[in-house]
Amino acid sequence: MSLRLRLTMLYATLMGAILFVMGMALLMVVSILLLNQIDDQLEPVHKSIVENITVNQMGKVEINFANIELGPDVYVQVWSVVGELQSSFGNFENFENKPFDPNSLRIAHPIYRNLNTEDWHIRVLSIPLEQRRHVIAVLQIASDMRVFDEIRANLLDVITIIWIVAVLFSGVIVWLTLGQSLKPLEAITKTAEQINRADDLSRRIPYYGPANNEIGNLVGSFNQTLERLETLFTSQQRLLADVSHELRTPLTVIKGNADLMRRMKSLDMESLTSIDQEAGRLSRLVGGLLLLAQAESGKLALAMHRVELDLLLTEVFQEMIVLAGNRVRVHLNEIDQVYVNGDRDRLKQVLINLVANAIQYTPQGGDIFLSLDTIKEQARIICRDTGPGIPAEDLPHIFERFYRAEKSRTRGKTTSFGLGLSIANWIVERHGGRIEVNSREGVGTTFAIWLPLWSG
Repeated sequence: MSLRLRLTMLYATLMGAILFVMGMALLMVVSILLLNQIDDQLEPVHKSIVENITVNQMGKVEINFANIELGPDVYVQVWSVVGELQSSFGNFENFENKPFDPNSLRIAHPIYRNLNTEDWHIRVLSIPLEQRRHVIAVLQIASDMRVFDEIRANLLDVITIIWIVAVLFSGVIVWLTLGQSLKPLEAITKTAEQINRADDLSRRIPYYGPANNEIGNLVGSFNQTLERLETLFTSQQRLLADVSHELRTPLTVIKGNADLMRRMKSLDMESLTSIDQEAGRLSRLVGGLLLLAQAESGKLALAMHRVELDLLLTEVFQEMIVLAGNRVRVHLNEIDQVYVNGDRDRLKQVLINLVANAIQYTPQGGDIFLSLDTIKEQARIICRDTGPGIPAEDLPHIFERFYRAEKSRTRGKTTSFGLGLSIANWIVERHGGRIEVNSREGVGTTFAIWLPLWSG
């Protein structure tokens, strides 16, 4: 059973229940009002009869009906305590020689009762008549309730017809309304099926209704999910392609050198050095991928302690001088004493990565400048080089994994920024900081690392 049909049946059932309760309440109210009207009719008749009652010498009750106004459906009987009919008014064919209410001939107080059989339905008021504090007879005044029954039956028919029409009408209205309201859900289903069949995450669900209702929010959330899935899927495909590309080069070099030594049937130190370098590159690449995988899965924990950032930068500076050798000059400019809350090893990894990149891309005879200062409540580390710079179109993407720039800092060769900057950016962000980059082609590149100061 479809959701549309279930909701329609639910609403129609609810509407039917509400109308049923209201109809029964209306019928009950009308019945009570009609009974009160009949009772109000019998009460003045009872008073008029009492005023016109006489008792003869034989103790028989006599009533002067000439002075009493009785309605066409009102009947009167007076019964003695021994069950003898003493007086009557009106010819009610079902009660010629029997009391209207046999069970009320020995009562001590006035009583109203409804008597109903297959042939008749009457309302009877029974009143004991007393003389000298003794009940000498019982007065019974009856009113025919056929009009009452007809009114109730007609009202019940009207209520039934209204109930049926209202339930059917509400069902049709709800069915049509739900059909219009659930169209976006059908579109979601069709879009999902099309995506499953065609593996096309670029599809979006069209929606032209208000965006701030439940359906609009659902469609918006679903489209956002599709957009994120498409971005993730595209990024994954690009990552696989880039990883394959990055692995192909060192593996080709290793295989080529191994084949060369096999043909030469001797060890070649230059080939062994090349194999060692490429194996180290592969090891760093795999290590970087594992590190990013742990970071994104939340399994990479940071050991946060107070870190003397000035001592850490000095340590990195000394190590990078050795790496730079005589090719480029590394300078340590002004440096403040700064403490931050962080993981010392990871922060050192960030600094080494930035300085090593600067050394790699700065041409021979160039300069690299390092500095550390505090600005307000943040520490700022500057790493500036005099290399070829990064093209403006590549700057927004340098922290993406394996982003490949057509114009590179190596001047002319297609290059990849690899994983180093992606890892560095992730580490800095987890320390509550950020990395900024400013570059001009032909002038150089400046990286600025911002970290919150140690708060104690």
